[in-house]
Amino acid sequence: MRDFYIAHEDDIKAGKTTDVYFIRTQKILREKGIKKRVFADVGTTSLPHGWKWGVLAGIEEVAKLLEGLPVNVYAMPEGTIFHPYEPVLQIEGYYDEFGIYETALLGMLSQASGIATAALRIKIAAKFKPVYSFGIRHMHPAIAPMIDRSAFIGGCDGVSGVLGAEMIGEKPVGTMPHALILTIGDQVKAWKYYDEVMPPEVPRTALVDTLCDEKFEALMAAEALGDRLNAVRLDTPSSRRGNFRKIVEEVRWELDLRGYNHVKIFLSGGLNEESLKELADVADAFGVGSAIASAKPVDFSLDIVEVEGKPITKRGKLSGRKQIYRCENGHYHRVPVEKKLEKCPVCGAKVEPLLKPLIENGKIVAELPKAKEIREYVLEQAKKLNLSID
Repeated sequence: MRDFYIAHEDDIKAGKTTDVYFIRTQKILREKGIKKRVFADVGTTSLPHGWKWGVLAGIEEVAKLLEGLPVNVYAMPEGTIFHPYEPVLQIEGYYDEFGIYETALLGMLSQASGIATAALRIKIAAKFKPVYSFGIRHMHPAIAPMIDRSAFIGGCDGVSGVLGAEMIGEKPVGTMPHALILTIGDQVKAWKYYDEVMPPEVPRTALVDTLCDEKFEALMAAEALGDRLNAVRLDTPSSRRGNFRKIVEEVRWELDLRGYNHVKIFLSGGLNEESLKELADVADAFGVGSAIASAKPVDFSLDIVEVEGKPITKRGKLSGRKQIYRCENGHYHRVPVEKKLEKCPVCGAKVEPLLKPLIENGKIVAELPKAKEIREYVLEQAKKLNLSID
């Protein structure tokens, strides 16, 4: 008897998290002796909310899922910017050997990519200022590490989850909750106790909206901690927020007027793309929750595009093996795999094939970069390709 409704790693690897019709398909193929080698594309025809681009995430988990199966897998490197109608991953093998894993692999790619894409869009909206993922409280704890990893590689500068941070080799990031101040019963004592107890490497960020006006609590915190105060955090509830930008500007003015120019302003509480566009220039850092953690998954699908070497697929899809090329100027080209591109047809620049070997006959052959390396790759693309969220 299990205490929580979660799948263990062994359940996923055994194919138990699949849709039942894949089990039935496998049974029919095997009992009728149908052993056909297929080639399948994984991609999407649209992105959530009409987004024009996405950030590919979940590749490492898919590699671990399919490792040991008699398949060949090709994929874009994790963190690659992709678009609709571009296959991001391809599988070659006997369908009865890998078909039952379709549900799991699509889920791994879909949700992780949705979160990573939302994270990068938030980072762009924040004008590339520090953004921290505070959203695991909105999702089931079983997937908290996946959420944190996806948010981090998508561009977040840190994550609040203890286990998620540990699994990506980072330190968790956070400030203090209202519960600390309310339990102690005095905000000044709470800030001082925090300063006294927390190790030196933890930034002294005071939460300044619990009991009084944000401006006056910010000044109280600055007076209490002086040079040790790193930042004040405003988590003002919507019912008290009014014009949040004006509140932030007021806090900044009053701190600067009294010589507390070193104190940064950290904002949190219901932030999203739209609100960040309005606040990015008046604050120094942001904690974002559901806008990242609860991001809509990318609607990936897996489609057979070749059977026994012959191009064939369902209506609405393109048959045959494909390659995606990208030039250094950001032009993407989808072509039949036999059509080799050396230069970009648009600008003449050198092109790079994006779909690369991930697994060869069950063995992982691609390097699986660390989360920090993927994050750097994502941010590099964002700036080089001049990605926009408008």
